[in-house]
Amino acid sequence: MAEYRIDELARAAGTSVRNVRVYQDRELLEAPVRRGRTAIYGDGHLARLRLILNMLDRGYAFAQIREMLDAWRAGHSLGDVLGLEEATGAAWSHEAPEVVPMTDLLRMFGAQLTPANIRRALELGVLERRGAQFVAPSPRLLEAGHELVKLDVPLAEALALAAELQTETDRITGLLVGLVRKYVLDPKGPDWLPSGEELPHYADVITRLHPLVMSALSAAVDRSARRVIPEIMGDRLIALAEKTKKAD
Repeated sequence: MAEYRIDELARAAGTSVRNVRVYQDRELLEAPVRRGRTAIYGDGHLARLRLILNMLDRGYAFAQIREMLDAWRAGHSLGDVLGLEEATGAAWSHEAPEVVPMTDLLRMFGAQLTPANIRRALELGVLERRGAQFVAPSPRLLEAGHELVKLDVPLAEALALAAELQTETDRITGLLVGLVRKYVLDPKGPDWLPSGEELPHYADVITRLHPLVMSALSAAVDRSARRVIPEIMGDRLIALAEKTKKAD
């Protein structure tokens, strides 16, 4: 289980410390665990915070959100019965964040690990700072950057690519999820809330979104890679083959 201080929790959810405190005051977010004078939050808090932010973005008022959360708590936990918090939060991640010592970062990126590049990686979320340590939320993304640098791509260019990839994948994911919202949720009306009997169905809808998006994007990227790599590299590969043939 990950642990967060309040500023780390807010950053992971994409909100502010002030908002986290407001949601606690409104009893939407459960109180943290206290260790001395330090408040410690966990993955459950992050999942609940993301759920609250999602509902606020959809136009729900604090009173509606609290009423819905209270109704769920009065029956069974979201995790046990609906899986909704897990579906909208950290449990969707297929990667476990990894602590990355500075020695490993220096080994991977060498002299290109400049303060400017570290700041950019933190801004993009490629790295997160936890106290004196760095954490990679997606070790695979960090390793992809490492492989690009090993191929002599400058780290700054790899980080720029990471930003562009995130923008494009956010846009495409939004298109996919937007279709589901358009045809599943929006026809119910802006003030609609699921009844107790309907909750399992809509929790299942939300739970199925992540593997659906992953499957669609993975298939599309695979098809694109098979087509684009030969298109871009083809001429050079042909020239290299001809040069090798002449040398033989």
